[in-house]
Amino acid sequence: MVLGLGQRAQALPNQPGLADPSARIAAIAPTDSTTSLIPCPSSSPAPTASCTISWPEAPLEAPPETSTADIVPATTPPETLALDPEAIAPTLDLDPAVIEGSPTLQRWLEEIPDVASDIRRQPSFRTRLRASYAQFPSNGQIGGFGAAVEDVFVVPGTGLTASADYNRSWNGDRESYGGEARYYLLPLGGYVNIAPTVGYRSLSTPAYQTDGLDVGLRLLLVPSRGGGADLALSQRWVAPGSENEVGITSLAIGYAVTRQLRLGTDFQLQNSRFGQDSRVGLSLELLL
Repeated sequence: MVLGLGQRAQALPNQPGLADPSARIAAIAPTDSTTSLIPCPSSSPAPTASCTISWPEAPLEAPPETSTADIVPATTPPETLALDPEAIAPTLDLDPAVIEGSPTLQRWLEEIPDVASDIRRQPSFRTRLRASYAQFPSNGQIGGFGAAVEDVFVVPGTGLTASADYNRSWNGDRESYGGEARYYLLPLGGYVNIAPTVGYRSLSTPAYQTDGLDVGLRLLLVPSRGGGADLALSQRWVAPGSENEVGITSLAIGYAVTRQLRLGTDFQLQNSRFGQDSRVGLSLELLL
């Protein structure tokens, strides 16, 4: 007898115990099949006859249901908890009060900053409004007052700033006012910077009066970024090349006492062919 499996056929030898055709089929059926056998009819006329065996398709097992809880990470990413100190503190083994009191840590939890970009673009110094008491040692220690705005960024992200100031003695013998543009040449976020300056200035003393173009150079040292502390040394010339030329050397130091307020002091020396004058100032500065 010849049996067909699909389009293939196989002859079964006469073996003891396999006289029944259905038993022969069971002997050759695949043990791992998911189908059933249909026995050949016992009335097959000849040994060369063949029969067809088919296995009905077994139903597919449905995949196990997946709960949304199975795809949620075991731990929530820190960036999603950055605004919730109570939730993020256990993952960092920190007291929530430490996170709440640290703007720097909060910033890093929200997003890792681009430090290189900060150094290039984010200034290490800030715009300042200043009100000061002035003393003029070269003019009998008379007192006075001063006001100024320092380093207003004209084009954010660049080193171009504008500044203006006014100083006057109580009796009017000493007066100075003017404005200037500064262009910081080095990356704004660095600890050291240098800027050429150009502007206009008017000076008045008991010995002379002069006004005109004001050009110079400014060196800025920033030991504490963000306005915490800085030191500025500048040299400039008013009405350069004329007989009324005046050289002005200035040193200014500022130190923050809060996030918005600083104490400052400045020393200034004026040199001209008519004499030498000096000024000392103590100031309160508002950081913007």
